[in-house]
Amino acid sequence: MQLHELVNTFGQDLHRRYGEKVHKLTLHGGFSCPNRDGTIGRGGCTFCNVASFADEKAQYLPIEQQLNQRAGEIHRAKRYLAYFQAYTSTYAEVQTLKKMYEEALKTADIVGLCVGTRPDCVPDAVLELLAEYHQQGYEIWLELGLQTANDKTLKRINRGHDFACYQAITQRARALGLKVCTHLIVGLPGDTKADNLDTIEKVVATGVDGIKLHPLHIVEGSKMGQAWKADRLSAISLEDYTDIAAEMIRMTPPEVVYHRVSASARRPTLLAPEWCENRWLAMTEVGRKLDKLGAQGSQLATPFVYEPFAK
Repeated sequence: MQLHELVNTFGQDLHRRYGEKVHKLTLHGGFSCPNRDGTIGRGGCTFCNVASFADEKAQYLPIEQQLNQRAGEIHRAKRYLAYFQAYTSTYAEVQTLKKMYEEALKTADIVGLCVGTRPDCVPDAVLELLAEYHQQGYEIWLELGLQTANDKTLKRINRGHDFACYQAITQRARALGLKVCTHLIVGLPGDTKADNLDTIEKVVATGVDGIKLHPLHIVEGSKMGQAWKADRLSAISLEDYTDIAAEMIRMTPPEVVYHRVSASARRPTLLAPEWCENRWLAMTEVGRKLDKLGAQGSQLATPFVYEPFAK
């Protein structure tokens, strides 16, 4: 079976609701991060080097120009979501955010926003602004970087917030009708498989609409990168990631949408693991594992029969 027959993927969820392919266009708003500029910490999270995930040059281009450029690179979609991805995309005065968000929304064929941020950086004014767009009929996703529910690991990686902070903002956002997508990392130092499974259980119990699952990338320019070069840190294997990711997916209710079940990065920024350079490798292996053990939700107390959309 193909992955979308085993997992409720974001692509098929959008296709089901819009009747056609909707593609995310990544944007760089020139935002910083309170964990880098000294507001709550310096140096950022120990895994962080955003250059491995976003084009730093893009931050100097106007939002509309970035969107038109990205859309020109995509030929399989006619409608798009504007994805504010890099750093903390709610970390500015609300009027600045409003101007930037609305510049994206006025662009033709944009059906909504995906806003990537931290759980400790979403004040009520920002939630209310995003809720206004939701009430106007736009697709709005608040993407929260949690990474793990293990407070000891969060402290170890210098995250700057705890799980309770994540729970509070998630509940406030969903009460306003906003969809929440939670980012989780498998392979963090100190986190075991049991911790990963505990994390997905706690995230689901809190209430969540989407999940974005990543293997830990050890990248150039990060503190973890320094530790890896000094042989003080090991990278997660493809086998271990496949095993853990598949079990997390099987513990996830069918209505939760998986925006991603793996991720890739480019060399020379990517140091390890090597298999993360191939974006399809882990997706294929996770699909094989699920095909063998059971689809999304099959580990729940009440199993379900998954029915993917008909092409």
